[in-house]
Amino acid sequence: MKNELFVFNVNQKNKIPKYIQLVNAINNAITENLLKKGDALLSVSEMSKHTKLSRDTVFRAYKILKENGTIDSVPTRGYYVASNIKKVLLVLDTFKAYKEVVYHAFVKELPDNITTDMYFHHYDIDNLKVILENSKGEYYKYIVMPFNHKEMSSLISDLDNDKLLLLDWNIHSNNNNNYVFQDFGKAFFKTLKIALNSLRKFKEIVFLYPDFTYHPKETLTYLKKFCIQFEFKYKIIKNPNSLIIKKDIAYISLSDRMLGFFLEQCKAKNLEPGIDVGFLSYNETPMKKFIYKGISVVSTDFEELGKKAAEFVLQDNKMQYYVPTKLILRESL
Repeated sequence: MKNELFVFNVNQKNKIPKYIQLVNAINNAITENLLKKGDALLSVSEMSKHTKLSRDTVFRAYKILKENGTIDSVPTRGYYVASNIKKVLLVLDTFKAYKEVVYHAFVKELPDNITTDMYFHHYDIDNLKVILENSKGEYYKYIVMPFNHKEMSSLISDLDNDKLLLLDWNIHSNNNNNYVFQDFGKAFFKTLKIALNSLRKFKEIVFLYPDFTYHPKETLTYLKKFCIQFEFKYKIIKNPNSLIIKKDIAYISLSDRMLGFFLEQCKAKNLEPGIDVGFLSYNETPMKKFIYKGISVVSTDFEELGKKAAEFVLQDNKMQYYVPTKLILRESL
């Protein structure tokens, strides 16, 4: 018996292809229990007549759903719902320790009937294009970390906005997008203010902002504002090879590679982090509290970032949220 609760109407004004609209509608109906495992679907001819879509369009949608294991067909029964498994696409920038925290927090919150495919774009727009193009109609929800590229806006707009969540960096987004972001500017400034007394132990602040980083430049802007407002001498170092650790300087670093250079030189020069020199690292990782008596960090809560992304998957509400940035003071500052 065919389920009469599922009704699909084509949105002619939506630029999302019509076969993808049908795929999304069936996936949504399964999620909302309007369609359940074992329920029969309209035949290709019946769905074509009902929606005024061509048979080829309906068949294309059914083919995608069948390849995903969502529906199946048998000669005497026609098409029916085969599984209530839903797939989510998670596209991160690169694999780093704190991204692993995001991933594990994300999948831990999801029930067994939701699976996650994870990819990395590595800040390569062509790579991201291929990932997103091959994923159209394949997934229930899309979680994507954007980056600064002129084609990013058009790539984002090609996805169903209700199914898309932008993660981590507010770049090329608009007011209608769903997002879970961290604040790389004002929140960074506020954490530096909290660390003011610790920074006052040192004569100068050196910000290690290597050429190989994709970290948003607004952090640089707010560091300069902080140093000017609180009368700190400051310097920006972009070349790791030019890093020479000196006494009475507090170093702020975006790169864990630079943290390694810093600790090597401290050992060679017999400088004690937190006393002779200071170090504040960006982005908490599970190991930083154990490295050399503990490394101070300014960081967003990556576990909450993952949990909020999972909340978007599990609910159909609008999601627009900034994860707080925090300061964790340890022995290095």
